[in-house]
Amino acid sequence: MARAAVEAVLASLAEVASLLHSNGAPPERVLLIGGSARSEAVRTAAPGIFGAPVDVPEPEEYVALGAARQAAWALAGTPGPPLWPRRPTQCYEAVGQPRIRERFAALRDATTGWDGGLPAPVDS
Repeated sequence: MARAAVEAVLASLAEVASLLHSNGAPPERVLLIGGSARSEAVRTAAPGIFGAPVDVPEPEEYVALGAARQAAWALAGTPGPPLWPRRPTQCYEAVGQPRIRERFAALRDATTGWDGGLPAPVDS
């Protein structure tokens, strides 16, 4: 059950990345941070589910660092963000292509009626 839950979360994120790509905003890379990034199982499953290499940086407070970077950019008043060096990362490559996304999509479609477009409004 735990594995299925983790795979479903990754498949859902991969679907969002696909939607971004199909709407003209292709993600430049997959970066895995936070608690899940500490799990070897997640780090090795993610590339196959995303269909792309996954970078995992050293553990750090990336949300706080991102907020500090946005604040620095706002205070600098420049058109582009300040250049900050990237942290060293470990790159994970897919080992085979699991059918997790296909199974996720089939289950999603069977239980929600989602057609691959934007989600339908939720009735309250």
